[in-house]
Amino acid sequence: MTGPAADKIAAGGFDGIDPPDTEIYLDCVHCGFCLPTCPTYLVLGNEMDNPRGRIYLTRAISEGRSKITDRFVEHMNLCLLCRACETACPSGVKFGFLMEAARGQIERNYQYPPAEKRFRDHVLRTFTDLDRLETLTGLLRLYQQSGLQSLVRASGVLSLFGRLGKMEALLPPIPDQRLRKELPEVLPARGQKRGRVGFLAGCVQRFFLPQVNLATAHALAENGFEVVTPKEQGCCGSLLVHEGEREHAKAFARRTIDAFERAGVDFIVVNAAGCGSVMKEYWELLHSDPVYRTRAEAFSKKVRDTSELFAQTPVNGRLRELPLKVTYHDACHLAHGQKVRQQPRNLLKAIPGLQLVELAESDFCCGSAGVYNVFHPEVAQKFLDRKIDRIKETGAEVVVSANPGCTFQIERGLKDRGLGVRVVHPMELLDWSYRGAMPPGLQRI
Repeated sequence: MTGPAADKIAAGGFDGIDPPDTEIYLDCVHCGFCLPTCPTYLVLGNEMDNPRGRIYLTRAISEGRSKITDRFVEHMNLCLLCRACETACPSGVKFGFLMEAARGQIERNYQYPPAEKRFRDHVLRTFTDLDRLETLTGLLRLYQQSGLQSLVRASGVLSLFGRLGKMEALLPPIPDQRLRKELPEVLPARGQKRGRVGFLAGCVQRFFLPQVNLATAHALAENGFEVVTPKEQGCCGSLLVHEGEREHAKAFARRTIDAFERAGVDFIVVNAAGCGSVMKEYWELLHSDPVYRTRAEAFSKKVRDTSELFAQTPVNGRLRELPLKVTYHDACHLAHGQKVRQQPRNLLKAIPGLQLVELAESDFCCGSAGVYNVFHPEVAQKFLDRKIDRIKETGAEVVVSANPGCTFQIERGLKDRGLGVRVVHPMELLDWSYRGAMPPGLQRI
């Protein structure tokens, strides 16, 4: 049930709009297998900052023994939603669904301090609105190209701007936006046609990493796929789902389903782990929607990470040698959310000359987690420090990441340590191998 009347239906201390599922938290037997895998518990050491503790708090509200308090909100928001606990859980507890529902309750039934509310709204609106992103990236490129960024950073004035100053530190070089416009709506398959796929251009990926989208489309076409990038697609809603803005996210999900249904594709291909994870779970997001429920189920079954699609259809043999030493970072929503681990590694191993060195704690969260590093920069830094330590141990020249947030976070950590290591997407490496050329600045083994 949705609409105003649903607000009045009490589910313990929660309202009736997508309350946390009782069956999910009752599956938890409090065994503690999740504790050693939970980044916030390992870093903060608080029982309420692990899945078991968060389930206890959620259950207490569901059963009417507690209310949505400042303490509850703090512990829910400190969760990275990395879902490492789901990988470790012997009972199969769907903790991600529980957390997203709890955050939805917070969003509707909790009053953040005014300044915090404005900041959260600004961040979420900006990163999910394509018009805002287009304006923002244009201004940021001017900020960088004019030399103003260098002056501002050298002045130390950014320390006076709190979290906004920390956000500026995450800013990658803004590429020429003409790259974004080079991605056609339909890119024909090369050679024997294997299928027709729809491609999600994304939000952040579209404006901050257009070269990744181009590399993805070219690699798909090279392998016989006709690539359709519907112009009418917008934000997929993943960031909003993770932050509890479920009703807004549902509107984006419906629009995404409509766009790709009209495209008439065999699969929907995604090159951003967080987006792919949520799109594969549109069936859960829209489970109470009588119009879209069945359509969402069909849509979710078609979603593939790029590495999954290549695992289904062998990579063609026109790859050229790429003599690089690389290590692979498992993005949380790919490894734990989508259970995609070996496929990206197999893809990298298929590239001639590429030396893959395994990364210790490869699936330990880097601290990006959507906009976690924006909302909780101090805690996120602790996760990042641990990730950079592990990367340094590998001696790799390149870190491979299949999620834009991870890419920006790890790039900043490497730069802060003075390590000359690049962060690239698997599809970029594949595209470079097809082209037989690497960008300037990459050392050879």
